[in-house]
Amino acid sequence: MNATSPTHHTVQRSQLGRARGLGSGHSGTEHWIVERVSAASLLPLSGWFVIQMFRLGGADYEKVADWGGKPVNAALLTALVGTSFYHAEAGLQVIVDDYVHGKAHAPAKLLVRIGAGLLGMIGIVSVLKLAFTRSASKG
Repeated sequence: MNATSPTHHTVQRSQLGRARGLGSGHSGTEHWIVERVSAASLLPLSGWFVIQMFRLGGADYEKVADWGGKPVNAALLTALVGTSFYHAEAGLQVIVDDYVHGKAHAPAKLLVRIGAGLLGMIGIVSVLKLAFTRSASKG
């Protein structure tokens, strides 16, 4: 036996064992609640939108534009577009967190946030442009 070489034991720990004691990230519960609240708010907004689209089925551009120019419809459309893209961004963030690892994780999260925000803003600006253009042309 060689007395000069120390005995070395390699400890194999599971991922759960390594994670214990590190605490939580403090974002899981909040993220889960945000997704549920946005989904719950999308239910009545989407239902309203589907009913309105059936009502406007076959209508010409002027009638649809007049409908979109009414303040209540413009407000609900803005809420629908904003909530939809917010909910989509929250869901895509979960996908990125679960499936994108390494150096690509941070750029992917940033791309999701910028993309959803930009598309949401384009949608909201479109609804507002429709509403203000229609109200200005009537007055």
